Amino acid sequence: MKAFRLDELEAERAANDGAYLQFLHAQTMSLGLYALDAGEADRQRPHQQDEVYLVVSGRASITVGMETTQVARGSVVFVPRGTAHKFHHITEDLRVMVVFSPPES
Repeated sequence: MKAFRLDELEAERAANDGAYLQFLHAQTMSLGLYALDAGEADRQRPHQQDEVYLVVSGRASITVGMETTQVARGSVVFVPRGTAHKFHHITEDLRVMVVFSPPES
């Protein structure tokens, strides 16, 4: 079994000065914690994997392809592989659990 605590993951991510911390890599998926502070720009590009975002905290908008929606704690968003997507209008520091399948390399 592998078990994780969000507060410890956030501390590790912050200590490494990165917006993204991959904390699990398995045969069929990988998991990470993504952080964007209020007002920050999301610079990610389309991925070669399907991904699911679970918003842990914060508020923002996300555009996936041509669709835009508001997200906040508890929101879940699916992004098909190869689809352009960005968080924007981040009004509260955003912390997002990310699931990639197949795993991100």
